[in-house]
Amino acid sequence: MLRRINFSGNPNLGVYISVTDNIALIPVSTPEILENTIKEALEVDVLKTPIAGSGLLGALSVGNTKGILLTNQTLDKEIETMKNAGLNVAKLPDKHTAVGNIIIANDKGAIVSPYLSKKAIETIEEVLDVDVKPSKIAEFSIVGSIATVTNKGAILHPQTSENELKLIEDVLKVPADIGTVNRGVGLIGACSSANSNGIIVGELTTGPEMARLEEALGFLEGYL
Repeated sequence: MLRRINFSGNPNLGVYISVTDNIALIPVSTPEILENTIKEALEVDVLKTPIAGSGLLGALSVGNTKGILLTNQTLDKEIETMKNAGLNVAKLPDKHTAVGNIIIANDKGAIVSPYLSKKAIETIEEVLDVDVKPSKIAEFSIVGSIATVTNKGAILHPQTSENELKLIEDVLKVPADIGTVNRGVGLIGACSSANSNGIIVGELTTGPEMARLEEALGFLEGYL
């Protein structure tokens, strides 16, 4: 299901919400209407928790059905909460804290910022159980901010080249296309949250943008 909604007036949903096919991590302050929308549209249970004392869960974590990577600033009690919920989580051992901004991943592969350390890449491979390819996309190293990826498809910043789209398809093993959200914004990953069941985007996203998302990510149902 495709839905349009803002997070307390903010259209940058991907900054606040971290989602896999199994679960959505959401801020403790998430309004009930948005919590219910996430459950309905993405067909997942939700876990309310801070990460590193922050509500920016989408920026500070990223995962797939195998595991979830967290910023190295994540508190022990937060990790305990996630492990008690049955999640396989681990801190990314690197100086970069905005994990969700520099990694895109599904169950088949991951593309990461070329500035990540060898140790960080090894941790990603181990926790997510995927092959990892370091690369910029559309000249951005913040690959997680400019792409939304699921196990069914990928949609990326409009400046993504044909060669980069092919790289995405080869590594993540899903069809890839370009698009925008929120009336022309190319930071698709920062402005949306998606899994194999659905996608939520900011309220400013237009009908044609939604149609492009629907096609790229393989959703057959309409949008609201």
